[in-house]
Amino acid sequence: MKIGFDSQLYMEKQTEHILERISLFDNKLYLEFGGKIFDDLHASRVLPGFDPNGKIKLLHKLRDKTEIIFCVNAADIEKTKMRADIGITYDMEVIRLIGLISKMDIYVSSVVITQYSGQPAVEPFKARLEMMGIKHYTHYVIPDYPANINTIVSDEGYGKNDYIETTRPLVVVTAPGPGSGKLATCLSQLYHEYKRGRMAGYAKFETFPIWNLPLKHPVNLAYEAATADLQDVNMIDPFHLDAYGVSTVNYNRDIEAFPVLRTILTHVTGNPDFYRSPTDMGVNMAGYCITDNDAVCKAARAEIIRRFFKTACDIRLGKEKESTLEKIVNIIRQLDITEDEREAVTAARKKHEQTSSPAAAIELADGRVIPGRMTKLMSASASTVVNSIKTLAGLDDKIMLISPIVLEPILNMKKDILGSASPVLKLDDVLTALSICAATNPTAAVAVSHLKDLRGCDMHSTQMLRSGDEGTLRKLGINVTCDPVFPAKDFMI
Repeated sequence: MKIGFDSQLYMEKQTEHILERISLFDNKLYLEFGGKIFDDLHASRVLPGFDPNGKIKLLHKLRDKTEIIFCVNAADIEKTKMRADIGITYDMEVIRLIGLISKMDIYVSSVVITQYSGQPAVEPFKARLEMMGIKHYTHYVIPDYPANINTIVSDEGYGKNDYIETTRPLVVVTAPGPGSGKLATCLSQLYHEYKRGRMAGYAKFETFPIWNLPLKHPVNLAYEAATADLQDVNMIDPFHLDAYGVSTVNYNRDIEAFPVLRTILTHVTGNPDFYRSPTDMGVNMAGYCITDNDAVCKAARAEIIRRFFKTACDIRLGKEKESTLEKIVNIIRQLDITEDEREAVTAARKKHEQTSSPAAAIELADGRVIPGRMTKLMSASASTVVNSIKTLAGLDDKIMLISPIVLEPILNMKKDILGSASPVLKLDDVLTALSICAATNPTAAVAVSHLKDLRGCDMHSTQMLRSGDEGTLRKLGINVTCDPVFPAKDFMI
């Protein structure tokens, strides 16, 4: 994919801007950190060239000035809310992230449990944090939040919350997912800081929507597609337009919440012009680092198609509402997008028509599109990946990397002994067999070495994938879409 974003410039501008924002206050900034700290794959897909781990690298660069607070909602702990993309609960995700971040020599100072009202499931989580030597604090449910400003900004509101002890100029407030109480934690800390005579600041770090791109720019519309389930809508920030006469883009929830937020900030700080608009709160410099607008537009359009297919499949699985798909379809119409812009879609469907078998196709980084189909031994995903690495290795398609003599006993064991319902070997089975063959077969070894070259490539399947194939493709870094079709009559995917 053609590069359209300068990650190095982004790192420089973002670092400079955050340090400048810290200096505007009493050398203390609470930075609400939105999105994923690691593996921001949405950003890397719509801004080709964006480093998916740029955020954590930024924090590593500022590590001497930075500490991190994690927020987790007590109600989410109680109902064992899951982070869907990796399949673990929010409380365990906090612990996982603390481990990863601490290994990078970035200081995680504490965890705050928000919206606490005596949930029993919170106690084992607290005990585990104590065993790990991690400080934890408690913030409570405030009645009539956020309407009752007088109660919120009082000893019965924010004042009732634990004051989180911090020691560094930049305090990053993050969470395992939305609804964890990051903003409320920042505001509570500001209340306590001002009570102690310290003029601390607050800012927000969100990559999307990009405030200085046009409202209907494909990158901003790709964000709408990504958050269609939340019914987020990009809007011109009316507060910024009124204050400065400049059009900027924000999203509806921030704009709707801003009057209340501004009132709270005024009550906490005594400064009615602490921020004059939601855009003022942000510190995002991504818009200044786009180097090829055509490249990012093309990538954003492809991402919208990807979101369309994912949502259509989720509806078939009963995991999403029709209204979410309708919103994405509306975005597709606005940009006049067609499915065949994703070339793997056309190639996979053509292969399916030719063979009457489930099929898939991968678009390689150089633009070549490699199809594959389900055989009597392996899934369409497995065939397509094997065909692709053979192509990348410059091998003739007729060369057999894995003998059926190797694959057939594996399939028989899975069906006859392990009771697998799958009629063919999944991708992970085939890759395991291929890696064993590579130990004695130099040709297979060359093919295996090209697996890494599939990262970031697009793939489409003419049927929804079984979980094993989907998980392996995700680990390979392949961007997969599927037609919303169950595998034969198999509803257990």
